Amino acid sequence: MAHQSHSYSRQRGFTLVELVMVIVILGVIGGVVAVFMRAPIDAYFASGRRAAMSDVADTAVRRMSRDIRKALPNSLRVNAAGTCLEFIPTRTGGRYREQDRTSGDGKGMNFAIAESGFNMLGRNADWSADQQIKSNDLIAVYNLGITGATAYNGDNVARVSTVVADTTSGSEESTISFTTPKQFPLESGSKRFHVIPVEENVVAYVCNGTTLRRLVTPGLTTGTGALFTSSATSYCGTATTLSAAPVLVSNLTSCAFTYNGNDLQRNGLVQMAISLGNGTGDGETVSLYHQINVNNTP
Repeated sequence: MAHQSHSYSRQRGFTLVELVMVIVILGVIGGVVAVFMRAPIDAYFASGRRAAMSDVADTAVRRMSRDIRKALPNSLRVNAAGTCLEFIPTRTGGRYREQDRTSGDGKGMNFAIAESGFNMLGRNADWSADQQIKSNDLIAVYNLGITGATAYNGDNVARVSTVVADTTSGSEESTISFTTPKQFPLESGSKRFHVIPVEENVVAYVCNGTTLRRLVTPGLTTGTGALFTSSATSYCGTATTLSAAPVLVSNLTSCAFTYNGNDLQRNGLVQMAISLGNGTGDGETVSLYHQINVNNTP
């Protein structure tokens, strides 16, 4: 009887030991890759956090810059600790008529007597709504920020009663009347005046603990304008008033203001240095230094 032979192909799979070795090798390779990848990934997220913090600080600084550039000349001041910067904001400004149209008509600004009003050059109604002079605003003339000529003491400010178009034929002027007659101490060489809005008579930026706040002192709607004080810290706020003030920056780690402009030069310089963290307590901070030129020409 003949025998038939068969060929069988011998097949073999992975053993358990081989699989374990592969897993171990892959784990080692993955760990090595993770070590090299961790640094750039951490750097990416850290860069994102710092960019966010820088954006917050930069936005606050730009907001402050816009405010400060509208400050009444020679009204900026910083407290002794350098944690509060305050100033008198202005809405707009203009030029006053120096002489009467006709003798005794009261159209010009007379610095020898208490005036009940004056004519400004230009028509108030022609200005944009946010620039127009309103009732209870304050008119400031030649503010020098010194004794006898500082708006903080009301020396050179008068409260507006009405602003109407001058009815004289061909006139392109407006008549500004005061609630109480006022004799201004000094005449402006360029015949200029500034308008302090009744909504905000004094603005203070205050570093309060870990926050930077914007504190606003609204103006009074009565009186002669002597609603300020000469104290350098009077509007830097107490814990009560500051708690209700809007927060511009949180997580402050340091904050300092410096102002160079008390020598009555034409320009002043505000320096701001703020640092803030990310609020996680890991010690990561971003610092920002900014300078603002201030026009002190009264």
